[in-house]
Amino acid sequence: MIEAAVLTGVGTLLATRTPCPAPAAGEILVEVLGCTLCGSDLHTFSGRRSGPLPCVLGHEIVGRVIAIGPAEKTGPRRDLNQNVIAVGDRIVWAIVASCGRCDRCRRGLPQKCLAGIKYGHVVASPGSPPRGGLATHCLLAAGTSIVRLPASLSLEAACPAGCATATVAAALEPAGDLEGRNVLIFGLGMLGLTAAAMARSRGASRVIGIDPSPQRRAVAPPFGVTRSCSPPELAGVRDGRRPDAESTDLVLEMSGAPAAVAAAIDACSVGGAVHLIGSVFPAGEVGIDPEQLVRKLLTVRGIHNYAPRHLAAAVTFLTDHAHVYPFNGLVTAWYPLARAAEAFDAAAAAKHIRVGVRPSAGASRSP
Repeated sequence: MIEAAVLTGVGTLLATRTPCPAPAAGEILVEVLGCTLCGSDLHTFSGRRSGPLPCVLGHEIVGRVIAIGPAEKTGPRRDLNQNVIAVGDRIVWAIVASCGRCDRCRRGLPQKCLAGIKYGHVVASPGSPPRGGLATHCLLAAGTSIVRLPASLSLEAACPAGCATATVAAALEPAGDLEGRNVLIFGLGMLGLTAAAMARSRGASRVIGIDPSPQRRAVAPPFGVTRSCSPPELAGVRDGRRPDAESTDLVLEMSGAPAAVAAAIDACSVGGAVHLIGSVFPAGEVGIDPEQLVRKLLTVRGIHNYAPRHLAAAVTFLTDHAHVYPFNGLVTAWYPLARAAEAFDAAAAAKHIRVGVRPSAGASRSP
């Protein structure tokens, strides 16, 4: 039997049990080893962001393969690195299973597939297997991009790969070469800290982090943040309108706060780029002076989710750099599935960068 915590309404989780299915062709059944709660999970749980109901939340998942559907004509199932997937493998997978045929997929936007299945965002029909991480098992649909994990990568480092890490890889890809460039990041949660580490690993000269939380600013330096400050202090650090100011080549807005979006555009220097990543929930409109965009030759880009190549890049980055940057320490509380509601409460309190649920085992390091 599969156990799941189903979101039935704002802040309400219902424990359910459904039969364990045999995967069909192209499908894979995994045992969920761990699922970390990302910001969008918290917004949906609290009602700040609308989502399908009922549903099984969770998309930052590590699973172990326990059954693989019948082989297709194309041969055995392989991951994005062309490794054959076998029972017992630890894997992560893309947040969206795409069809590969629709207009968006053909345009290189599989994360916006018109027929896509988005894990953690699927209506949970009675008796249907879970498509989210707050369950003991998850059924992966055909068209799901998968990456097999190396044994060296911890659960704490690997869980966010399927959302936060891959999203950062997508956000940095359009920036191109970062060697010697200056980066400004609004929001020092999982996204911001990951972005700092990834930018520094790609040669960024300086990374300044902006966050109202002194606790988050305190944990930032080991992730490559060269200077951090609170939002009121930003004016003394960066002003993209001053010709004598040190350049800010790339600004990454991870918080979604309207004031931060406006400040990001103000702080960006001539010829720079502003990438908006955190605005994934209703937060109000932002007043933008188009003259500033024109005169400063700014590029403003929205980033939402990612393509399969970014998931592969995320796992490669974590494998190569988890010993350089302390990603193993960012998940500071694990809860069992039966206490998933407590996990949401702990995550909402903002005392942790990430909180996780381990459905198949007891909790560890939970307060």
